[in-house]
Amino acid sequence: MKLKHYSRHYFLSDSLDELEATEKELEAHNIDYEQFHVLSLNDADVEKHDHMHEVPSLFKKDIVHSTELGALVGIVLSSLLLLIVSFTGLASYAGWTPFVFLAIVILGFCTWEGGLFGIQTPNQEFVRFDQPLQEGKHVFFVDVEVSQEQTLNEVLKHHPKLTFAGTGKAQTSLWIQAQHNWHSFRKVFP
Repeated sequence: MKLKHYSRHYFLSDSLDELEATEKELEAHNIDYEQFHVLSLNDADVEKHDHMHEVPSLFKKDIVHSTELGALVGIVLSSLLLLIVSFTGLASYAGWTPFVFLAIVILGFCTWEGGLFGIQTPNQEFVRFDQPLQEGKHVFFVDVEVSQEQTLNEVLKHHPKLTFAGTGKAQTSLWIQAQHNWHSFRKVFP
């Protein structure tokens, strides 16, 4: 499977109707539903728009990133424990089993704590939009392949109310494909 490279484009808007129209037009031009999202503090209004692809609440928080950092800390601490046991010869007294289990517990605990920290922290990708969101604006972002850049630009010409707000790191092609497969599955088995 060939991996595709995506880039993320952020836009700001005051109008959810305008964003919904933009989403429909992007889909009509073969940009998949899974490639664009709307981030808003007004979830109730977003839900009133049937076609709106909202950022899931799980991804509004920094759970994924913080969990990964917690796991990294856990790997370092677990490795350090096993190295100390190896160099000090403690395994000769009790065997390796309790130390390996302790290393697994340390890894699990650090990963869990990272996730708990992430629940309390806004997603680092969206922090720069705190002020516009507080002002009632909505963030619209699109992950496009290089070959879709021109299509995105053509669609945006019809929506001058969208204000360009920068670029960022896009989802991986595997994640976008997994979302696409999940939505296809849900259409068949509602």
